[in-house]
Amino acid sequence: MPAQLISQPNPPPDPSLLPDSVLDYAVKLNTKDFLAPDELEGIQLFRRAADYIAAAMIFLNDNVLLEEKITHDQIKPRLLGHWGTCPGLVMVYAHLNRIIRKTGLDALYVVGPGHGAPAILSCLWLEDSLGTFLPEYPRNREGLQKLISRFSVPGGFPSHINAETPGAIHEGGELGYALSVSFGAVMDNPDLVVACVVGDGEAETGPTATAWHAYKYIDPAESGAVLPILHVNGFKISERTIFGVMDDKEITALFTGYGYQVRIISDLPNLDNDIAASMEWALAEIKKIQQAARSGKPIVKPRWPMLVLRTPKGLSGPKVVNGEFVEGSFHSHQVPLPLAKTSDEELGCLQDWLSSYKPQELFSREGVPADAILSVIPDINSKKLGQRKESYAAYTPLKTPEWEEKCVTKGNQESCMKAVGRFLKEVIKENPTSFRIFSPDELVSNKLDAVFDVTGRDFQWDVASRAQGGRVIEILSEHTCQGMLQGYTLTGRTGLFPSYEAFLGIVHTMMVQYSKFSKMAVETTWRQPCGSLNYIETSTWTRQEHNGFSHQNPSFIGAVLNLKARSARVYLPPDANCFLSTVSHCLRAKNYVNLMVGSKQPTPVWLSPEEADQHCIAGASVWTFASVDEGVDPDVVLVGIGVEMTFEVIAAAALLRKMAPELRVRVVNVTDLMILANTGSHPHSLSHEAFKTLFTENRPIHFNYHGYPIELKGLLFGRPNLDRVTIGGYSEEGTTTSPFDMMICNQTDRFSIAASAISSGSQFNSKVAVYSHQKCSYLRHLKQKEREYILANGKDHDGTFDTPVFD
Repeated sequence: MPAQLISQPNPPPDPSLLPDSVLDYAVKLNTKDFLAPDELEGIQLFRRAADYIAAAMIFLNDNVLLEEKITHDQIKPRLLGHWGTCPGLVMVYAHLNRIIRKTGLDALYVVGPGHGAPAILSCLWLEDSLGTFLPEYPRNREGLQKLISRFSVPGGFPSHINAETPGAIHEGGELGYALSVSFGAVMDNPDLVVACVVGDGEAETGPTATAWHAYKYIDPAESGAVLPILHVNGFKISERTIFGVMDDKEITALFTGYGYQVRIISDLPNLDNDIAASMEWALAEIKKIQQAARSGKPIVKPRWPMLVLRTPKGLSGPKVVNGEFVEGSFHSHQVPLPLAKTSDEELGCLQDWLSSYKPQELFSREGVPADAILSVIPDINSKKLGQRKESYAAYTPLKTPEWEEKCVTKGNQESCMKAVGRFLKEVIKENPTSFRIFSPDELVSNKLDAVFDVTGRDFQWDVASRAQGGRVIEILSEHTCQGMLQGYTLTGRTGLFPSYEAFLGIVHTMMVQYSKFSKMAVETTWRQPCGSLNYIETSTWTRQEHNGFSHQNPSFIGAVLNLKARSARVYLPPDANCFLSTVSHCLRAKNYVNLMVGSKQPTPVWLSPEEADQHCIAGASVWTFASVDEGVDPDVVLVGIGVEMTFEVIAAAALLRKMAPELRVRVVNVTDLMILANTGSHPHSLSHEAFKTLFTENRPIHFNYHGYPIELKGLLFGRPNLDRVTIGGYSEEGTTTSPFDMMICNQTDRFSIAASAISSGSQFNSKVAVYSHQKCSYLRHLKQKEREYILANGKDHDGTFDTPVFD
């Protein structure tokens, strides 16, 4: 390659630039005749072949080599798929292939426009990656027939990239996350380059707008690199895109301001030479940045390369149909010829379109691609984009220290998060290159800051953090944290996402999209297990009274409960020791979505390490120390689920010992929420017999639950005798108030629990029935007096949260 293409001047942006000089910062290359003639021919034939297959996949159920004139019978009954983005995705795939074959580059391909599945599947078939993982799709006539005819039909490939697509670590169904996933994938993968195509529609999303900054969290000494490729084809489904109406000067100014070196590719007559030269320039720039960092002389605030690929939407497709422009317009976004099944005119357009690729020049009669097409495909299988180990078989089990060593003495008070922070410090020491914490700038607030004893933040643009090997990513974008976590997890490592409870809902749909990918991955035989998505939900509504109503929202629990049972795991450990057991388990678990809910405030440690271990294994148990007569033959069962909820249950049990000594109370704690699900509906659900022994057959049960009561009702549905169940939980009541007033507002306080216990227990205890009304009235009175005190004094009574004492 000519020397001038390897390194270009990289001046810092000058804030005094006149507007017209902005384009001076767009990288300029001499790309004419960059490719050797045989390389150019191979690239162009590969593109023609892949574009042909992608277009045929949308329309044809037969005649896949166009050996006869297409008939209406050979058109699929339902035309599904997205054509408009396919030619651009194929271009990038073809040129990545050429560079991989030439240089041995280790690369993954992340596709933001996941609806462009025909493009990726066609390339995977051409490189024989489909046939490697799915033998029913060999690289011959039979495989081509099946690929084309079975796309977007029942039982065939879906219309979006998903876990059944070799090489994929991102579906792209919900736009906005391709970049953050890519940056997560390269962390601690020093030799990997992820080429990430961001469609100009996706680039309009808020998550993408933040993710452009993610390179500022990549240390080139220890991690690989992302090559962002903004594909500007101008249109969405029926409207122009923002980037599509921006000129080169505006785009250059924007991304130069972000800190990138921008190379705009728009020379259509010279397109392949332009892309090839631009990619080689970008990879040379990446190598220069990495070599400087790895030699101990890192470039301060390096300007990483990015490419802007301008092509007409649906390039090489129909030009005009029914008097409407198709190529270069939104009409090419999905199916350019939607009436091909019934319209002679559109069928004729399809015949002309597919014939223009000259498939007889591309494939033999046996369906084998021409040698020139194969000449640009990597000749080492493990280097092919569809067969990278990072995408399907790279899991490294985490080494977890003995959690019991970090436990707190039973009877003391401790913050669950403080204890977990000390544990995570050891996890980081044991796993210096395979564990990271992705946190929305809340690690200290959430009391997990013990990790900073052994690591720092990985913020490369901060002089205090750069080049320090930090294991903590803190950025005030939940979307970016989630995307990085997904990319890091799917490429074989383990991560943790701690967050304020109220704001995990921001990534609700991202988590759901990931769980769908994970579900399909588990059902895809050739994908190996990977780590779980691990969330710690803290700064919960029960102790967010100082921040107000906006910070009081436990709805993420319900989001996880709605997932497929084999994926969903929700844990509410009641104390620090139980939380240590739980987080150790979750960090080792594979293919789950693990949600752990806990408190950052000091609360009693109820169980010893041995008791905590047994309790967490069981998922729930009777707490005999808080029960009457060790819980034997109860009149009522009180159940705590969550740290503060359990505290109030135990405080209520202590109160009942004094106010209603005849009432026989059993106290149960549930730490694994999924055990409550009806028998057989979840892998962890209790059998009918176990449920009956824990909660009795017919005695009243009062649940004091951290989340929304309706969630618990859904879990319990199908269990017998549910008319005996009452539930207290978060009921959308809150403000800036005191901690105990938050309990009172939501009817989860000890007085409400005790009143419920007396009222329901009196049905089975005639002695209690005698004074039930009187005692319940008095408990309501006490609650009201407590609230009056809080309003008058601006605080709870001293001793409100002291550990209850049982005589």
